[in-house]
Amino acid sequence: MDVSSTGLRVLRQIAESGSFTAAAARLGYTQSAISRQAAALERSAGAALFERKPDGVRLTAAGLSLLRHARTILDSLAAAERDLNGSAARAELVRVGLFVSAGALLLPDALTRLAQDSPQVTVTTREGATPGLIRALRAGSVDVAVLTSRPPHRPSDGESPPLRVETAGEVELRVAASATGVFAGRTSAHVDELVGLPWIAAPSSSAEPLLGVWPGLPGRPRVAHTARDWLTKLRLVAGGFGVTTVPSRMAPLLPHDVSLLRVEGAPDEVRRILVARLPGRPAPGVAAVTRALIASA
Repeated sequence: MDVSSTGLRVLRQIAESGSFTAAAARLGYTQSAISRQAAALERSAGAALFERKPDGVRLTAAGLSLLRHARTILDSLAAAERDLNGSAARAELVRVGLFVSAGALLLPDALTRLAQDSPQVTVTTREGATPGLIRALRAGSVDVAVLTSRPPHRPSDGESPPLRVETAGEVELRVAASATGVFAGRTSAHVDELVGLPWIAAPSSSAEPLLGVWPGLPGRPRVAHTARDWLTKLRLVAGGFGVTTVPSRMAPLLPHDVSLLRVEGAPDEVRRILVARLPGRPAPGVAAVTRALIASA
């Protein structure tokens, strides 16, 4: 095979983003350039690497096999570049992906623990929804992923070999509402009272579920605003422009004009916090980050 490092990076990015268009945007290429790189890879491999579907692109078995080797090659190239640039040999970079609220729930405490116990480890982070983080982990774009799951807590993905997943903890969902609105002075609300309210939710897609609306809400929710940013969502809640779901452990971080409500008349909504990595023996830095995240959950 005669493949370039650019082609391998394109393969990894397509695997992570799930489409040629998104891969082009992430890498700063045109979509036609991505398509040419993908075609060149398939010619060199002598096999179909990509399966085009209505909702995006997935790697074939051959593509997944090549991806495993691509991760090793690209990591080796990055290490060589650090050595040639005189980077400290003992320093270890660990890339962590987190579901959105995990940054507030776990990250500060985990980074403090790492600074004390493993000062040679440097951490970079990125946020995303659980499906996207799993793709990033499989593609080798992150080393550790903090994921969330809801009952019945099925396996994170169906690919082989299975990811190494550890349960770090659990957290219950609450509804965040304006402290001066219709729920002023209350600590709970019946699920029927939530029907018809305007909801503030994160943007969703066929691959990523609707987040921010109470999962057991009867009927079709009325989503008034969509936002990923927590500050935007909470300021909208405080202003009385809608309600949203919030992990109960975020209570100390909420603005004073936002209150949390326990939902009655419906089953509790409990989410697991999972820390995942690729199978096999982890690098020391990955093991240290995993320990810190689990201890902080």
